Order: sequence, then structure tokens, then C-alpha cells
Amino acid sequence: MVKEPVSPSLETGSDDLRWLIDRFASGGDRRAFIHAGRCVTYSEIMRKINQFALAVESQGIGRGDRVAMIADYSPQVFCMLMALALRGALVIPLGREAIVEQDNALRISGCEWIVEFDDEGLKSSIRRHVVEVDNALVSEFRTRRRPGLILFTSGSTGKPKGILHDLVLVAEKFRKPRSPIVAIAFLMIDHFGGINTILAITSSLGTVITVHDRSIDSICRAIEESRVELLPATPSFLTMLITSGRHREFDLSSLRRITYGTEVMPQSTLHRLCEAFPGVELQQTYGLSEVGVLRSQSRADGSLWVRLGGEGFETEIRDGILWVRSKYAMVGYLNAGNPFDDEGWFNTQDRVEVDGEFFRILGRTTDIINVGGQKVYPAEVEDAILGMDNVADVAVTSESHPLLGQIVVAKIVTVEPESPANLKKRVRSWCLGRLANYKVPSKVLVAEGSLYTVRQKKIRSNPGRRADVPSP
Repeated sequence: MVKEPVSPSLETGSDDLRWLIDRFASGGDRRAFIHAGRCVTYSEIMRKINQFALAVESQGIGRGDRVAMIADYSPQVFCMLMALALRGALVIPLGREAIVEQDNALRISGCEWIVEFDDEGLKSSIRRHVVEVDNALVSEFRTRRRPGLILFTSGSTGKPKGILHDLVLVAEKFRKPRSPIVAIAFLMIDHFGGINTILAITSSLGTVITVHDRSIDSICRAIEESRVELLPATPSFLTMLITSGRHREFDLSSLRRITYGTEVMPQSTLHRLCEAFPGVELQQTYGLSEVGVLRSQSRADGSLWVRLGGEGFETEIRDGILWVRSKYAMVGYLNAGNPFDDEGWFNTQDRVEVDGEFFRILGRTTDIINVGGQKVYPAEVEDAILGMDNVADVAVTSESHPLLGQIVVAKIVTVEPESPANLKKRVRSWCLGRLANYKVPSKVLVAEGSLYTVRQKKIRSNPGRRADVPSP
């Protein structure tokens, strides 16, 4: 295998990422991407990174400049990300379906440049676009002369938070190569999990499969056509996949591992996945934009118990809440205070149960429903309802109540049409035999439309159509 040469334009870049570029250069004719039906090798990736590095330099983008990149995954988008990182820029990935609108994001992060790709991720343009924001954290980070990554979370209050990462640290986690694998880029480019996945695959000279959309058929077709081995997905997507039965219409026999994270997995969905994909490893993952993605190992009994940690991560339980200390933690929030304690520990706000060295994640403290002083975890109620006939999916949320503080509300997608009154009657009867009375939904709504965002996570604010008024 002939090693692809590194051009002089990259030799003047960031030495901190030299190991990663050298690894790409050693990839030769290995498949790096399959995008829009076309295979792109690591040799081609290197040539494109070189081309973009020259373009970035000629435009005058300098070390420490903030560059918003509007795109979804493609080989070209990945190469531009690497070229900007090697230039020492602070990259702000913004997908076209970003959780934060572009103007709002740039008001938080500031900006000197915008790089925009077309819908296919093939053609790009670079333009000067200055949004002046004087941010002390960014100013201090620029003195380190390292490439940065700025991402956004919607925040538990709905107010977006800007998160600054040292891109060298984000990549460093993958310096030790793993076995190459063929995997789908499921999570989006402006999601920390998306960046984590694509670096994990390419740093081990694996193959990234891109998809134009993240519908069930699109994902299944990509698995079949490209012989995908790893599917990283959300529990919501996997619930939809199993409920639809579409996994039986495609050849998914190439799958070796399915990973799931970003929200709590219903136990009922996990059981059905075990039945549908015998021999496929089902692995729960855990990570947060603030601290990175931890190594995880699911217990072999098909349960939701998982061991978390890995090199560079420490875990601790305080009053039933998981805390994490990470070597790969963010530099900080751009528009919020320091969330770490004096010893560098981060409160995940995830309540957990502990069984030896295994954890079971119950849900975010911000999602807990307080019914007359009693705690209700939405995932537990959803799991119970998913076992009912004629239920395709469900999202459980809360509503204010003058006496109880909050009540439990279930929004349900049915397989076949069903009257709201009959659905509520069945839901209450079913849940009373499986849950404590205070956990039983007081309202049942027939959901109108999808329960999911484009990121395949549940929407918990869709009002649906009321099936009944609250029960006393």
C-alpha cells in the first residue's frame, strides 16, 4: 500500500493532529466513505484535505478564526472540517436541521467566516461573515493556538448553550487505533455524538456510510447495499424500526453491532431487538456534549444495565445522581457559568440505580414528573404502554395540576385507528395492573403526526388530540 504524501500546506498546520493525518495518509485505497453511491478512498480524502487546506489559506482564514460550517455529512464536508482544524480554526458545525437556528447560534459564538455546502455535500463556498461577539472563554482559548469545536445544546430550559471543545482532545481519544468497521453516520454533524462517531471510524481507517435522510427505509437500504456492520442509533429510531417491521423487508445480516444512546431505551424495545437481531451485539452508549462519550459495556443478560468508564473517565454516584470527571471534557460554556465542581466533576443530572459496577439509567432529573410528591420516570411509563396491543409508540410527559402539582400525560401513536375514549380506558386498565396508581396516565392523547424530531428523538411537547380529561 502506497502512503499518500502530505502537502506543504498541511505541514504548516497543527502538529497536534499530525498523527491523524499520517494515519489517513497510510490508508491508501481503503474505503473511507460511501456517499451517494460513490466510494471514496483514503488517498482521495488526503488529496481533498490538501485542496481545502490551500483554499482556506488563500481565503485568509487564520488560526483562531471562528468558521461556521453549514452542512451534513459527506466526504467533502469531513475534509473541510479537517482542513479548518489543521489551520487552527474554531469550527462551528451547523446542520440544516440544527437544534439552534443559525442566527441564534452565531449570536452566541460569534463568527468570522461561513463555509456552506450544497444539499449533496459536494460543492462549497467560503465567504466572509463577521458576527462580533466578545467572549472571554474564546479569547482565552485562542491563546492556546489549538483548533476548537463549538457545538450547541437546546438546554433543559430551552435556552441554547454554546459548548467549546478543544478539538485536539476530542480526537486524542482515538489515537489508539481499533479494528476498522463499516458504520452509518446516523447522528448529525452538529451533535457531539456525530463528531465522535465519524472520528472513531476514520481514525481506525474504517468506512463511513452517509445517508441523505434518516428514515427507516433509507437506513435499512444503506445497511443492505453497503453491508454495514455498525448501526449507531437512538432508542426512538429503534422503536420505530421494530414497530414498523421494515427490518424484515431488507437484508440486514451484515450487522454485527447496534449501539443506542442519547435517551433512555424502553426495556420492551430492547427485548424485541434481541429477538429480531439474534447474534447482533446490542450496546448501550453513554455520553454528554460536556464530557464526551464514555466507554460502555452492556450486561449480557439483555437488560439495560451498563458498565461505564474507560481511559480518561471517572464516575461517581452522589445521592443517586451520576457524576463524571473526564480528561476529554469541554473547555466550557460560551454563555453559561462553569458547571464543574472544584475537582472537575460534572453533574450529569441522570438518576441511576447501581448494581456492583453496573448502572441502570432511570432518566434526567429534569424529566422526572412529580405527582403529589411522588417521582415518576417517563421511560418507565412508556415501557409499560409499549407492551399494549395497537400501540406503535408513546411519549410520556407532564402537565401542571392545581392539587397534585403535575399529572402524567401519554401521547400515543396507534397502529390502527382507535377512539380516544376506548384508548384511554385500555391504557388505564393496562397500567393499573403494572404500575403504581400515581404513575398511571391521567390524560391520554392520540398523537397527531410523528413523535420524533429529525434527530430521531422524541418530541414531548406535541399536544396531540385529547382522549379525555384528567381523572381525579
